[in-house]
Amino acid sequence: MTFIVRQIATTADGREIIRSNPFPADEIGIGRSTTNAIHLPDLAVNPDHATIRKRDDGQIIVESSSGQNFTLDGKHRISVTINPSAGAELGFGGHVIIVSEEGDDIVLTVKRVEALSDSAEIRSESTLYTLKGLLPGKRLSAWGFIALVLAAFLVWPIYTWATWRGVEERPDQFYADTMWSSGPLSSAHHALEKDCQACHVDAFVTVTDNTCLTCHEEDAHDHAAKPRLLTARGGPEGLEVIGATFAAAFNKPPGRCVECHSEHEGSGAMEPTAQKFCADCHDGMDRRLTDTKLENASDFGISHPQFRPAVLVTPGGKNPPRKRVSLDQKPTENNGLKFPHDVHLSKTGGVAQMGRRLSTTYGFGDSLVCKDCHTADPKGVRFEPVDMKEDCSMCHSLAFDEIGGTVRTLRHGEPAMVQADLRAYYRSTRPTRPINLGGMKRRRPGTDNEARVASDYARAVQFRPSRANMAISQVFSRGGACYDCHGVTPPTARGRVDYGIMPVTQTDRYMHNGWFSHEAHNDEKCTSCHNAPASKSAEDLLLPGIKTCRECHGGEFQKASDVPSTCAMCHDYHADDGAPWLIREEQKDKQQKPDKKIARR
Repeated sequence: MTFIVRQIATTADGREIIRSNPFPADEIGIGRSTTNAIHLPDLAVNPDHATIRKRDDGQIIVESSSGQNFTLDGKHRISVTINPSAGAELGFGGHVIIVSEEGDDIVLTVKRVEALSDSAEIRSESTLYTLKGLLPGKRLSAWGFIALVLAAFLVWPIYTWATWRGVEERPDQFYADTMWSSGPLSSAHHALEKDCQACHVDAFVTVTDNTCLTCHEEDAHDHAAKPRLLTARGGPEGLEVIGATFAAAFNKPPGRCVECHSEHEGSGAMEPTAQKFCADCHDGMDRRLTDTKLENASDFGISHPQFRPAVLVTPGGKNPPRKRVSLDQKPTENNGLKFPHDVHLSKTGGVAQMGRRLSTTYGFGDSLVCKDCHTADPKGVRFEPVDMKEDCSMCHSLAFDEIGGTVRTLRHGEPAMVQADLRAYYRSTRPTRPINLGGMKRRRPGTDNEARVASDYARAVQFRPSRANMAISQVFSRGGACYDCHGVTPPTARGRVDYGIMPVTQTDRYMHNGWFSHEAHNDEKCTSCHNAPASKSAEDLLLPGIKTCRECHGGEFQKASDVPSTCAMCHDYHADDGAPWLIREEQKDKQQKPDKKIARR
């Protein structure tokens, strides 16, 4: 036998909603407390008013547990026995409980028939113990709060802005228009914290480019011509049209400075440019800007073209011609030098043996390594040009004479002076005097021998200056000091020795549209990226391709990579010869430089 409690609620339009809950128990409670099976939210009903208990003969006993009575068919009772098959009507405050029987189950139908209670003054319990009856209605409260919000956050800020407009720096106090600010200024613009109108010139008009250029005219040059920028970007699509409409309404056309440089987002450094900002134009740009020479790019890890370094075409001059060539084409470079890396880095050849002999003086190891010839620049970004005197002369000597302990050397890089020095040497010096021409020296008997030696020596002295041409030819010919490392131009005419040296140009930066710092890669070996030990010619371009970089670097959202890298890590929208803005900001944040530095000789 189960108690089935049916709660009947009446809606405002007179419809009845019936909810049934079975209670498979021998006893259930009636009262205002929610723990009772029959919950009656009426102040005239005690929290635990009565109980209903089954008897073995099928009848039920309704008994007051609080001492207060209830009604049975209109008569007050404290306890009563009811036959469910005959039915009955119990009254508790403003509710009636109709007892009936369905099969073996006892049905208790609960219905509200009048005001909950006179003691509640015809108010529900939720109203009696709250301030609901004392407050204005919902409609009036809503309009009141709307008016309060408009006054506090619109009228008051506008009044403050109009009052203090034109004041360059406000005193320290609260200003209502600061409530419109979404956050403090970045560290770069912190000095403008009290000078809002320095950027916000007109009310309800976004910051204009001209305002930014007031301070940033020199360092915020255009990325490209504005018409090309807008064409490359294309128009808004989908829901972007709605945003573009609102932006145009508030005088914020596409391409504004504030589209990338967002302020009031925190007091630290301004956030770097997101990868999406670059991809909006460079992803599929060839379809919109059909005459572009740039390849599409949207993510370094999955959609980025092969590197295209500016390769030297012809060495010499202040600005020698260069051509951008993809590393996939395996380009070579004529820099004017003859230099096999494999010979110099060999661990078993003659170069290694010479290095070991000179190790005490110059600190070489068992064989030469990269740092023995290449020296990083002061910032560790790139490398200084290889210098003959500093990096080569310890092995490739240009000495040709010694006077009183002073060694005379040929002048590197000045072919005319080399020729002049050799001519002067042969003109100002004599052949070594034979020992038997000295007055105190022992000599063989006979005057013929002495005359013959004297004649030969006189002839050698007479023709010694002419030997300069032979020496000059030897220096500039195969096996000579210049020929082994440089390209030599032949004499201008037969019988002359006015040799020349082909121009030499050492490239210090190949990626002018990208940034790379060797200092940031101190933990890597040189050979991790540059295959110098296998290079047999100075024309080999020992630059790593994008595949090598992707071993560590991935796109902005490739969290599995060692270094998730945004476009801003290598590129700068307002590009110059320096590091990108993101790298400069990271360097500022370093409290001290790391102890690790690129090894130098």
